[in-house]
Amino acid sequence: MWGIIPAAGNGTRIQPLAFSKELLPVGSRTDADGAERPKAVSEYLVERMIAGGASKICFVISPAKSDIVRYYGGGIPGEAATAFVVQPQAAGLCDAIFRALPLISADEPVLVGLPDTIWFPADALARLPDDRLSFLLFPVERPDLFDAVVLGEGDRVVEIQVKQPDAHSHWVWGAFKIPGRVLHDLHHLWRQPGRGDEYIGTLVNAWLALGNEAIGVRAGESYVDVGTLDGYRQAVALLAKGHAP
Repeated sequence: MWGIIPAAGNGTRIQPLAFSKELLPVGSRTDADGAERPKAVSEYLVERMIAGGASKICFVISPAKSDIVRYYGGGIPGEAATAFVVQPQAAGLCDAIFRALPLISADEPVLVGLPDTIWFPADALARLPDDRLSFLLFPVERPDLFDAVVLGEGDRVVEIQVKQPDAHSHWVWGAFKIPGRVLHDLHHLWRQPGRGDEYIGTLVNAWLALGNEAIGVRAGESYVDVGTLDGYRQAVALLAKGHAP
């Protein structure tokens, strides 16, 4: 199983930094030799993807983010294989994810997550099914800052409301699992004239309107976006508690 990590963004909300935002130190980890060292925020997602079954991790990076290659190029704990794909210029989340498509076969499930987030429980991705598009959902106080997911009968996704001021759900997606064939189908739709969506939510809404189905899995407990200074403080506090609120 592949894990795709879109890491090509400029991180303007938390600049200036002397390195890629995905390498922002948050908390710490203990190496095999017992030494404690700072832990990059993106390591949390890598660990969660491996816990969710990923054996291969693909980072989608911009040409300027060679520091991510240096950081992860020597190998990832957990023996996951590592690949790097370049997004030539910032063109939105959909474009970043689809840059990894040449690596993805139709019969292989894929995990997608955001590298500047920290969430619990750490094993939540393992609760998503392999055979359909499924979103891992988290309850938040300000759904208007995220992509809120409206569910219907049987936890089917009715709509994804992208940063909508009057969001109808306090559940937002933090990661998702998707069969390779569905990812290729979404790419085909994305390439249709007049589309080229920036956000995965608007693209999925169009895909649902064609009669397809996705589900939301409300297995998340706590979710923090570390892409802002306030989010960084929340992440530090969350980790200090050792888990969810």
